[in-house]
Amino acid sequence: MSDKYIIAIDQGTTSSRAIVFDHSGQIVSVGQKEHEQIFPQAGWVEHNPIEVWDNVREVVAQALAKANVGKDDIAAFGITNQRETTVVWNKETGQPVYNAIVWQDTRTDDIVKALGGSIGQDKYRDRVGLPLATYFCGPKVKWILDNVEGARAAAEAGKLLMGTMDTWVLWNLTGGPEGGVHVTDVTNASRTMLMDVKTLQWIPEICAEMTIPMSMLPEIRSCSEVYGEVRANGMLAGVPIAGILGDQQAATFGQACFESGMAKNTYGTGCFMLMNTGEEPVFSKNGLLTTLCYKIGDAKAVYALEGSIAVTGSLVQWLRDNLKMIDAAPDIEELAASVDDNGGAYFVPAFSGLFAPYWRSDARGAIVGLTRYVNRGHIARAVLEATAYQTREVLDAMEADSGVKLAELKVDGGMTMNNLLMQFQADQVGVPVVRPVVAETTALGAAYAAGIAVGFWEGEADVIANWAEDKRWTPQAEPVQRERLYRNWKKAVTKTFDWVDDDV
Repeated sequence: MSDKYIIAIDQGTTSSRAIVFDHSGQIVSVGQKEHEQIFPQAGWVEHNPIEVWDNVREVVAQALAKANVGKDDIAAFGITNQRETTVVWNKETGQPVYNAIVWQDTRTDDIVKALGGSIGQDKYRDRVGLPLATYFCGPKVKWILDNVEGARAAAEAGKLLMGTMDTWVLWNLTGGPEGGVHVTDVTNASRTMLMDVKTLQWIPEICAEMTIPMSMLPEIRSCSEVYGEVRANGMLAGVPIAGILGDQQAATFGQACFESGMAKNTYGTGCFMLMNTGEEPVFSKNGLLTTLCYKIGDAKAVYALEGSIAVTGSLVQWLRDNLKMIDAAPDIEELAASVDDNGGAYFVPAFSGLFAPYWRSDARGAIVGLTRYVNRGHIARAVLEATAYQTREVLDAMEADSGVKLAELKVDGGMTMNNLLMQFQADQVGVPVVRPVVAETTALGAAYAAGIAVGFWEGEADVIANWAEDKRWTPQAEPVQRERLYRNWKKAVTKTFDWVDDDV
């Protein structure tokens, strides 16, 4: 079977991609297409699920054409996805009742506060591993049912389904209204606030508190098994769909972080660090999330601690699109390198509040430390440095929770091509930062899960054998300088608190 290929669908926040991988884990071809970012009002972020599904079909066709392969050459499909983005649709028509509400969206703040009551954000943490926050799926579903005309009645009549984007894509691939498979995996289910992280089952009491009918929920399955076969795409009909992992867990799997204490950081729209904690969940005391790392078939589930940062790569996009300071995202490195330091400026990108380790939905973005000396180069540098500081905050929390001192940080994602950022990251975390040869580890992880399910790969040992180091950055900064910069960053973060109140 090694002469065949695996296709991974990577349904991300800004685009959908399809990547064809060979048996050595190398990229054969890529299809990619961006979708519209919809901002109906401040703090709201949406995607059109129909546009996303159309794009998924298009990028799969692109990847197949570029690789010059057909159905008989494909062993299986894997799916990875932006995790907490939530869609509700009519199972009879296949039509969404509302746009997908994106993970960055903050409209559910009042719902979250009401659910927390006198207990607050820790109300469900000991069961679901998560704080009550706008980030997660459950409150998004409740908002749709409460605010879209006819949605609640249809849901209670058993006509509506909900899911993260993996579920939406899988359901459509396997036939949609004509027998589509309604399934999610443990990693995506662990981001809903509705799944017990120990039993891996939906929690009826929490669903009831969020007024979400259980009939809407997909079946929870492992990350690596055959869920169904392609029916929607004629040229790939019959190909098994055999792997699902939320994007950050997929990257952890693709980075071969199979031992407890191993960690990776993915630099995308946001930044997400996961540390493998083994077969028992570790409940954070320092603002991190307890989440599923992966579950391969009938094997025991493996858990992770996660630090989620809302805005990193999207801050560079904001600098490009909103301020027009650069023409293309990679241009930021040259602009930032035009100055020797940040000129005293710090940029805290709390555009949709602060995620780990603060969980402050009342925060908003701020640039502080400005003087007349600060120029475009300093702002560009502050933008890049913000990613590194936020990553260090998460790593500090992770080491405190786990009791493990990280030896090195594996990194992946588009921003790892920025050498200035990666060197500054190594300086701030104080350990080597290591990028693999195949930096597209999110799609690769989903491909591995699918390939293992159908015997294309033997298991984790093949993933480890395929992993190879591309570049390593070692810390070079003086400790006094490193700590001064970080101390000022922490001070800058406090300036973003309590911005949102009843009048804003």
